[in-house]
Amino acid sequence: MKTIKGLRWWIIALVCFGTILNYISRNSLGVLADTLKHNLGFSTKEYSYVVAAFQVAYTVMQPVCGYIVDFLGLKVGFALFAAAWSVAGILHGFATGWLSLAFFRGLLGLTEAAAIPAGIKAVSEWFPKKERSVAVGYFNAGTSMGAVIAPVLVAWLLYRYSWQAAFVATGALGFAFAALWFFFYRSPKDHPNLSEAERAYILSGQESIADDQQYVKVSVKSIVYTRRFWGIAITRFLAEPAWQTFSFWIPLYFISVRGMNLKEFAIFGWMPFLAADLGGILGGYLSPFYMKYFKFKLVSSRIAGIATGAILMTSVGFVGYVDSPYAAIALFCIGGFSHQMISGLVNTMTADVFNTKEVGTANGLTGMISWIGGLSFSLLIGQLAETVGYTPLFSALGLFDVVGASILFLLYRGYRDNSEKPTPAASASK
Repeated sequence: MKTIKGLRWWIIALVCFGTILNYISRNSLGVLADTLKHNLGFSTKEYSYVVAAFQVAYTVMQPVCGYIVDFLGLKVGFALFAAAWSVAGILHGFATGWLSLAFFRGLLGLTEAAAIPAGIKAVSEWFPKKERSVAVGYFNAGTSMGAVIAPVLVAWLLYRYSWQAAFVATGALGFAFAALWFFFYRSPKDHPNLSEAERAYILSGQESIADDQQYVKVSVKSIVYTRRFWGIAITRFLAEPAWQTFSFWIPLYFISVRGMNLKEFAIFGWMPFLAADLGGILGGYLSPFYMKYFKFKLVSSRIAGIATGAILMTSVGFVGYVDSPYAAIALFCIGGFSHQMISGLVNTMTADVFNTKEVGTANGLTGMISWIGGLSFSLLIGQLAETVGYTPLFSALGLFDVVGASILFLLYRGYRDNSEKPTPAASASK
């Protein structure tokens, strides 16, 4: 069979495509929030419960999805979850009130939770460790690209047809990815279109930090009883509130507080997510930059990139203090750029410090903890937005990542990097 040059990059492009469709479906709710509040008759507080239904389901399901993908394999596992989230997205169009919308939203959370653990597992299987941050940057760009497309696509479907049609159409997109993934994806050792030279290149660069644990049965306890797990988990816990605020609350903020209508928001609201795309991609190259020019080792270069993003993220703290809505959008653009830089690098660290047998489970567990942070902050916005306003909440977002980067640095002090083969005793202590 004919080989495809650079097949690993085609694989990551396919993962990115699935991630885009996942986030179009996910972000449709935020775009339609103001319309749904009026048409279905619910309050901002009740909207926060709808958002929370997705977040709770997503939070609980991430480690389960990671385990299922590890157990079934990427080909079957990712395709099944993509088909399932399509069904859940379509069902949103049949909601009659906030309770039924929350139920369907919960179903979507249960199924979409597979996207990031599956993507990280694909990176760990298809890329040598020196290229992983770049690969994660490209596939993670799909999260913000989906958010770029959603305002324009959903607004067009709303005005051309109805809010019900918007949910049905964006939900059904996942079926296309499920079919493509099932029929095209194979692991590197089995893919008939992969050249022997590229196969050897991929496999030769995949020595894991946890090589001494490679043949040990993986358990949740063996993962969570490590500093390397909690460094990533706490950083993601503090970073996730920003992205979920961007995804679920920015449209409502600009419409209800800044006085934009949906058409105006559709014109400008995609900009922070385009900036996020750039941050995710450029953040992937930041780690190799630090390695080349500052002689950082692999994991240290990831931490340095995360710290850089955390400093930039402080811009979001000033959103409530600017008068112009366009200045607010500009600050959100800096925030989106820096958040995706952080997100891509901290997710890549999962593949750096856990072997391929456990990476899906480990990423799902850290994802669960991160979504607890996002869920808690969303509920806080729902309770306080109409009383104290958004300004102090945005100020808190500007500080979270600085705290997270500091904790990550402290927990990884003295950690043996990929370039240093750990002894069993050293690995057990980490």
